[in-house]
Amino acid sequence: MLLRDRLQQRLREMGDAPDYARLAEEVLGLKNVPAALARRLVAQGLVVDDRQEAWRRAGARICGSAPQTPGVYRLLDAERCPLYVGKAVNLRRRLRAHFAPARWRRLSPVMARVDAAEWQEVGSELESLLVEAQWIADLRPPGNVQVGPPRLTTRDVPQARVKDTIALLPSVEPDSVELVAALARGGVLVQRTRRNGRDLAVHAARLWRFGRGRAASGGALAAAAPLVFSWLDHRGAAVTRVEYAAVSSARDLQRVLATALAHRDLLGERIVVL
Repeated sequence: MLLRDRLQQRLREMGDAPDYARLAEEVLGLKNVPAALARRLVAQGLVVDDRQEAWRRAGARICGSAPQTPGVYRLLDAERCPLYVGKAVNLRRRLRAHFAPARWRRLSPVMARVDAAEWQEVGSELESLLVEAQWIADLRPPGNVQVGPPRLTTRDVPQARVKDTIALLPSVEPDSVELVAALARGGVLVQRTRRNGRDLAVHAARLWRFGRGRAASGGALAAAAPLVFSWLDHRGAAVTRVEYAAVSSARDLQRVLATALAHRDLLGERIVVL
């Protein structure tokens, strides 16, 4: 039975006062959707089977322009409203999977509305995790399952390894490095700095203020530290890092970071698959 037919059947059963939130859960598979949004999604679901050709053309256009690089992407409808956020080691390959012909038959009404895409290339797996978390928190796309902020209690990270830390990671800009500071109390600050150290004094001072609690991370990054610690404890175990406890001042931090920046073999994650 087509999605449209299932919706029409349940609407008839519900009579003159349909419960759209219940319809969204039972037929569309979307839980805890606000009533107004649920009503709109049901309306879209009633015509989703007529969108296959437009969806196919959108997929061809999107995939044809996507780069074959790691990144984070968001899928948009015709009004440029975000529908879904994801990450990929190869953006073109991942987006092609979204638009594979076999996916149409089991596609949700939300994803059938995709008309465009935007993406941001990244230099590391950890950066993709943080950007994805930020976008989902900011955009609240209906195609993503909202699970709330990450928590250490749901991740297998020994407490002894949860320390105020700065990880040194590749940047999408070849002449730069991403410095990802994560604090045990929860905040994350991402700072891009040049490998030649030209702006390191300013950036080291900023990272030091952050570590001392004199600067706050914003948005989703304010609660993203569990993502960082979990990744560093598993897939990013070999990444070069600096613990705040090992430095005594902003100048000391600058010196330690400059030493690492001067040696390319100290930089870069060994595992780059997303």
